Amino acid sequence: MFWKFDLQTTSHIDQLLDRDDVTLRELMEEDDVLQECKAQNRRLLLFLSQDHCMQELVTLITTEPPADLEEKSRFKFPNIACELLTSDVSIINDKLGGEESLLEMLYHFLEQDPPLNPLLASFFSKTIGNLIARKTEQVITFLKKKEGFIGLVLKHIDASAMMDLLLRLISCVEPAPLRQEVLLWLNEERLVQRLTELIHTGKDEERQSNASQTLCDIIRLSRDQANQMQENMEADPLLAVLESQESVAGLLKNMFEGERSEASIVNGTQVLLTLLETRRSGLEGLMDLYSQGYERSYTVNSSILNAIEPHLKDFQQLLLDPPKKSAILTTVGVLEQPLGNARLHVARLVAALLQTSAPSICQELCNLATMDLLLDLFFKYTWNNFLHFQVELCVASILNHPSSEEQHSPSFQNHERNAAAANSEGPGEGEESGGPSDPQASIHNSLVAHLFQKCRLVQRILDAWEENDKIQSEGGTRRGNMGHLTRIANMVVQNLEKGSVQAQISELIKELPEDCRGRWESFVDETLRETNRRNTVELVSTHNMHSSSEDDDMESPFPNDLSLQQTFSDYQIQQMTANFVDQFGFNDEEFSEHEENINATFDRIAEINFNLDADDNSANAAAFEACCKERIQQFDDADEEEDIWEEKEINYATQAKSRTRFGVSQSSEGSSRSSLENGGRDRDQGSESEEEEESEQNPSETGRWSPGWTADFRDSGGSPSSPAGWEGSAEGGAKMEESGWASFTEFQAFSG
Repeated sequence: MFWKFDLQTTSHIDQLLDRDDVTLRELMEEDDVLQECKAQNRRLLLFLSQDHCMQELVTLITTEPPADLEEKSRFKFPNIACELLTSDVSIINDKLGGEESLLEMLYHFLEQDPPLNPLLASFFSKTIGNLIARKTEQVITFLKKKEGFIGLVLKHIDASAMMDLLLRLISCVEPAPLRQEVLLWLNEERLVQRLTELIHTGKDEERQSNASQTLCDIIRLSRDQANQMQENMEADPLLAVLESQESVAGLLKNMFEGERSEASIVNGTQVLLTLLETRRSGLEGLMDLYSQGYERSYTVNSSILNAIEPHLKDFQQLLLDPPKKSAILTTVGVLEQPLGNARLHVARLVAALLQTSAPSICQELCNLATMDLLLDLFFKYTWNNFLHFQVELCVASILNHPSSEEQHSPSFQNHERNAAAANSEGPGEGEESGGPSDPQASIHNSLVAHLFQKCRLVQRILDAWEENDKIQSEGGTRRGNMGHLTRIANMVVQNLEKGSVQAQISELIKELPEDCRGRWESFVDETLRETNRRNTVELVSTHNMHSSSEDDDMESPFPNDLSLQQTFSDYQIQQMTANFVDQFGFNDEEFSEHEENINATFDRIAEINFNLDADDNSANAAAFEACCKERIQQFDDADEEEDIWEEKEINYATQAKSRTRFGVSQSSEGSSRSSLENGGRDRDQGSESEEEEESEQNPSETGRWSPGWTADFRDSGGSPSSPAGWEGSAEGGAKMEESGWASFTEFQAFSG
């Protein structure tokens, strides 16, 4: 047994600790020092928790190592020191969190001038973060006494480790009352406002990026925790500030104030997109969002939309005149004027705004003709699939109208009042019907009409398709936006068949010029239908696939018809199974019966007939004969029963005999292959008795037997070896019954 060997070894660390003059560096040189620490090696922990050792560990993670050291070993000890301090051992946590002098040493790291060493910053953030989770009250009390703590963290926000530290303060503080206290403290320190101020043209890109990412993470974390909170819990003050109109307006002011830069626009738009998130879903589920309605897990705050609406014209101007970018070389040639990340983020923002279906937002986008401009970019930048996807989302959100229940959600009701106020100087459409959802429905219908009339969606689809066909006919490359254009065309067709705006789209199609309407109908009935057919995934290729070149010479047993190659029909599977049963005499019922007696499986092996064509190579026949004559060793437990592996006489016949076992006719390998090549058509699906009778009366007419060698493994004595008995005759059946060979009632159940 394994346990009789004493594999326990004594760690070299224990031998070092026996010395009075052992140093911390010597212990840290040992490969298993961290393992021993986590294994609660008491002697090691007592040594590490000494004052001088703890001070040395903190110094290692907060002090730049000498520059003259070899690079691969320069941060070896700081890394080990960080792992020891964050090993989540209570004695180390108590010592580090309870000694204010050690916390002061850690805090002093933030007081250095930027930039911080990114690796040391990560060590510091990890250590403080572990203390926030394990020694929460002590660390929070210490940090709150430091008036400049938030300022120092934001001073070094260009290091991503500082962003992680802020998120630790927001997400890792327990219990809930203490967490609320920390959030109030951070709000008093104006954390959100100070992060927003960093997203400005005058700041470096790294600081802007980390500040933007921090705000996005705060929004998501706060919303996730708000969903888990009890109803009587206080609201998150940081999230309330972020969603306020004043805060969003301040962010937008920073984005567009002074000289515009792509970094400030992109990072600011990322925060806006996070604020507009209605539910967390992957990209693969976005299109389902429009086809299945607007099921929201979070309602967009109206204050966010109210702050964005006045700046829609600024985003529109970005689409017309983006920040200058130099030409770039792409795989399809030189792009003189790249789309740019700024315009891509504007497209993402428009798609998110249209998803809210806010009447005032939709009306302003319609007035600005933003969709017309986005479609221009869609057909201009034919290889930018990021843009194509966003334009597709915009079209989908316009065509798929929210249900009547969604129209009365708080988000819609908040904006209905704004829409009514905006339209109060007009003809007063809202007063005519008197319904509270009429302004929203009316504006949405205007947006649908704008898409088909002003944006000329149908004409653009037809023109782009014909132009692409012309390019391909001349030997050119298919355009990169054709896949998304196909989905948009299918979207229009689907909404013509059903949907809340079905009648309106049908009327808009009828209003098209006669020649355009005819082109559209022909396109839908022929071109689009054929494209959808080609885009359907085929499970099996029309070409035979081989695992290696050696298989190329093999003749396929299946017909070359395409319909047969695409998939195996149930009939073919039944025929292949039947041929296997014909050759080896097995079927499902027999396997289930053999579960009752394990020896039955071995008994059946002796009955397999191997049929070889007489025309086979004589060398193959000789090899087969030698294998059959070779003696096989017996099982140890076969003494009490008949030796099923005893060497038996091998009989060779010049012609294979048809035999029937349990009502199943058996055939040779050649006949099985012939049957499979013919698709199983030569196999009659009639009763088994008729098949046996045919085999006995006229075996030559069946075309299933051919002269060949038959290796018979059946015992010549005491077993039904008579050919008549295997052909299903009455005499053979009687012999089988007398010998008890086919009777399963005498089998004894196997038990362990």
